[in-house]
Amino acid sequence: MRILHTADWHFGRQLEGRSRLEEQEAFVEELSQLVKDQSIDLVLIAGDVYDSVNPPAAAEQLFYDALARLADNGNRPVAVIAGNHDHPDRLAAAAPLAQKLGVRLAGLPEDRIERIDIARTGEQACLFSLPYPSESRLKELLSEQVEEELLRAAYSDRVKYIAAQQAKHYRNDTVNLLMSHIYVLGGAESESERPIQVGGAYTVDTAALAVGAQYVALGHLHRPQTIKAPSLMRYSGSPLAYSFSEAGQAKSVTVLDVKPGEAPKLEELFLTSGRPLTRWRAEDGLAQVHAWLEEGKDARAWIDLEIHMSEAMSMEQIHLLRKAHEGIVNIRPIYPEMEAAAASSVSMRSMPMDELFRRYYARQTGGAEPEAELVKLFMELLEAPQG
Repeated sequence: MRILHTADWHFGRQLEGRSRLEEQEAFVEELSQLVKDQSIDLVLIAGDVYDSVNPPAAAEQLFYDALARLADNGNRPVAVIAGNHDHPDRLAAAAPLAQKLGVRLAGLPEDRIERIDIARTGEQACLFSLPYPSESRLKELLSEQVEEELLRAAYSDRVKYIAAQQAKHYRNDTVNLLMSHIYVLGGAESESERPIQVGGAYTVDTAALAVGAQYVALGHLHRPQTIKAPSLMRYSGSPLAYSFSEAGQAKSVTVLDVKPGEAPKLEELFLTSGRPLTRWRAEDGLAQVHAWLEEGKDARAWIDLEIHMSEAMSMEQIHLLRKAHEGIVNIRPIYPEMEAAAASSVSMRSMPMDELFRRYYARQTGGAEPEAELVKLFMELLEAPQG
């Protein structure tokens, strides 16, 4: 069977106040065409459908339209779980109606094994869905300890127990799948992912999800990546870049061909519907920026502009830049004194500790030079064992 894995749509999210709805609509159009062209039998959506627990009406309408198109009037099964941004009850509210179209909506982490028949191949998928499993959504206190390492161990143990119990339903003659919205140790984060955990407490070891599934479909991290783990685990990534920390990232969905008892064959299909995010660093000032604009550089992109200036930018100059390219999101002038301060900061960080002390002493005393004995005493105190 052919399975498409996607996640982290974040419908309703903006970029510094700029709507992304048009791009999200284009993504739905592109995805709907992909599932047809690629003969996809099953679609997995691994959470964070929305960007907030109370999404705007346009975001909800787009999500339901996407489900209808992907499901193709019940001819293609679709499974969706709630992420940390989604309200679990709100996402699952339409489950009875969606089920009639072959769409499975899961809000809370519960015992949830789905057996999904694939008409084209005559095969059956056995899917364990684990929506975002926070303590509150699991409705249990995982540990009374406050140390992060102990909390993380307790969390991993609990997730492993839940997954292992459901994995008992896997069979040799089914395609065995696990889908979750969770932060797995070793994943590479981006700034656009608002934290899923306090510190590292809601981080799970890969072993917690290595319970026998042929493929583990993950959501939460926006960079597409396969996790080094005992089982095949992958984050499909977000379909759009949602912060400039993702500038230059290629966005994609994951497609796998898999048969019962065999290792899946993965393919990354790159998306073209989102506008790229890019950073401009104009070291030669306004003239360089205007030259880029005249040549049509990054015409479709959202742009974060850093521009080096010898004098203050006027509001008129800023207005003209924004008028010339509506995708310029941020304009950050860099002045010579700012560069000097940054260079000084770097220099200070590389300075020996005794020299830092001498400079601090001189500043505090109006220019006096500390005696050698005082510097020696300071260094001895600094190097003395603590406790």
